[in-house]
Amino acid sequence: MSAPEPSTRTSPAQMPIVLRALGYFAVFVPYIVLTRWFATVPFAPLGRPLSGLEILPAVTILSGICTYLFVWRYGWTREAHRIRIGGREWPRPTRWTALSGIGVALLLITVPLSFTFKGASIPFMQLLMRGDLLIVAPAVDLFSGRRVRWYSWIALLLVASGLAVTIHARGGLRLPTLAIVVVALYTVGYFIRLWVMTRVAKSGNTRSVQGYFVEEQIVAIPVALAALAALSLADFGEQRGQLAFGFVGVWQAGLLGRLVVLAALLFLISILAILILLDKRENSFCVPFERSASVLAGVAAAAILGAMSFGPYPSAVELTGAGLLVAAIVLLAIAPNRSAA
Repeated sequence: MSAPEPSTRTSPAQMPIVLRALGYFAVFVPYIVLTRWFATVPFAPLGRPLSGLEILPAVTILSGICTYLFVWRYGWTREAHRIRIGGREWPRPTRWTALSGIGVALLLITVPLSFTFKGASIPFMQLLMRGDLLIVAPAVDLFSGRRVRWYSWIALLLVASGLAVTIHARGGLRLPTLAIVVVALYTVGYFIRLWVMTRVAKSGNTRSVQGYFVEEQIVAIPVALAALAALSLADFGEQRGQLAFGFVGVWQAGLLGRLVVLAALLFLISILAILILLDKRENSFCVPFERSASVLAGVAAAAILGAMSFGPYPSAVELTGAGLLVAAIVLLAIAPNRSAA
């Protein structure tokens, strides 16, 4: 069965980037709250909360199903490169989108885990994981020969200042070892994805965005699941049993409804993120939009969780960092139109 004809309605890729970032924020907040809730509220059969590793495999599988159904239903698969197998044409990745898919696989594994560490607040993890990429973004632009405009440099400085203030007030990183590994892998994965995007797909063309997303996800989801499966078979202590439960036991634990909601939110986040990052403007413009929206979502989610007694409220320093991100968003929303006038 072939994919349906693409819809003629206005594509989300044609929306102003500010609206895309607002949508990203609106979806990310409940995703963070629900993920932290899983890792905080005791699960009756186990007598303890579920760990991030115990919910990660199921959420990855379900969000992958949502992604593949979406790109088929709305005809995005038609924009991907093709290969003929068994008398039929199937979408296939190029070597570049396959590389980007490996980077995305790292994101699929590390992002959910980042919300589950008891030794690190959500706003701090968000600032740390998002802030380091603000150094990567202009470096990728300059390396790729793209111009970095003055307002993008100022926005990067504002966001970097928020990160520096928060780390200094905390007295350094002081994170669990696994959290540091998560941050490092996230940065590597995001750098790979951003570099490939800039090289092959950052044109702002709607069809290009759709094809790129399809090819990337063809690789990302299977690679992420294969990596988690390999870890579940490796002998590295408690985490092995948690991943095994995430692949097998979680389906029989009466959690399917909540996992489906979590997976659907993750799917929406992936769509909105690609629409922001593949805007034709420079990475130093697009990345602060996506980064700031996610950090602000982390602050909002922490406030909601604090009200629910599931975690501490954001500190004054974390709120200061968020305020600097708001300033960066306002600048990026206004300055391009002023410069074009």
